[in-house]
Amino acid sequence: MLNKLTDAQVKSATAEGQKQRKIADGGGLTLVIRSGSKTWWYRYRFAGKQKTYSIGTYPEVSLKEARAQRDEARRLLSENKDPVMARRTKGIRQQHDAENTFKAVAEDWLQNQETELAAETIRITRRRLENWVYPKLGTLPLTEIDPPAVLKVLRRIEDQGKHETAHRIRQRISQVYRFAISEGRAQWDPAGNLSGVLKTTPTQNRAAIIKPDELAGLLRAIDGYAGQPATCAALQLSPLVFLRPGELRMATWEEIDLDNWMWVVPGRRMKGTKKAKRAGQVPDHKIPLPRQAIEILQPLKQLTGHRDLVFESIKPGRPISDNTINSALRTMGYDSSRMVSHGFRSTASTLLHEMGWQPEIIELQLAHKQRNDVAAVYNRSARIQERTKMMQQWADYLDSLKQGADVVAINRR
Repeated sequence: MLNKLTDAQVKSATAEGQKQRKIADGGGLTLVIRSGSKTWWYRYRFAGKQKTYSIGTYPEVSLKEARAQRDEARRLLSENKDPVMARRTKGIRQQHDAENTFKAVAEDWLQNQETELAAETIRITRRRLENWVYPKLGTLPLTEIDPPAVLKVLRRIEDQGKHETAHRIRQRISQVYRFAISEGRAQWDPAGNLSGVLKTTPTQNRAAIIKPDELAGLLRAIDGYAGQPATCAALQLSPLVFLRPGELRMATWEEIDLDNWMWVVPGRRMKGTKKAKRAGQVPDHKIPLPRQAIEILQPLKQLTGHRDLVFESIKPGRPISDNTINSALRTMGYDSSRMVSHGFRSTASTLLHEMGWQPEIIELQLAHKQRNDVAAVYNRSARIQERTKMMQQWADYLDSLKQGADVVAINRR
């Protein structure tokens, strides 16, 4: 017989002076009463052996709940499965899932990438995951996340017009899964085949001034800008040397040889992965300094030359921030739709091509990655004479614009 007990009987049952008393409900379910406690047992035979499955204590586990667990155990037995082993396996799986949530694995992956990616890339990636992915997927086990769940997160990003961010986050989610697969913590990547269903990222170039008359106005505004000496110098040098903003603001005096008019940015500070930098695959970048750059740097060295950083912020020992030059441009009336600090590279590239300089020379001076790494190392150390002439002609051309010239100079090499 099944279900012989009632709630009232279970509640009022006592040991009646015995050390242990057992009251059967039927089907193997038994209420075991000891002094001060009542426990549910399920007794069964498996593989010829008598076994006991502890369901829990009363009243935490009610009569109804105990019967439900008994019925589940009987179902497992009908499938030739041991209820005790099934529960143990389930517990291990639950612990594994708890240790392998998306957030836990993603943080392990980020830590693993600290030797491969730049610190700034790690910071931006973590911020994006925290803003977009963790709130929806962070607490879910990797094995429970499917493509529709990932796509829902990505569509939410797309709905805000952040198409490039959606593509980058899909790539990061896929990288997290590939890392998990390599460690045996996942079997497949639910983000792997979603790139084709995302909206195409609209082409969006960085804002840059490429018309000579507009550039002339900007150069005059830069000369008239009143700010901290390091900021003014960085702003004046930006169009002259057209380095990436990070390569410019992190400059140290040991890199700059004012006597020989040469600035050598070490490969460790150039664009590239940490792995490539450690392997010496990112060469030093030589910048022949024109006369105008020397005239900016010499007085600055009188102020900051006794310290390491060339463009030191008002906080000693720290360079000017990522946004310092952009903020100065905003102050001068150039919003992000007209000009940004990185735009000086586009300005120089466009106008130097119009001046007739060979694309290869311009690309070398921009330090764009070449397909052949051996050729890149050779070329960046070679053709320095041509690059020196180009940099001086470029600086002279900028001076002519400030003085009123309105045409692109012809290259007279």
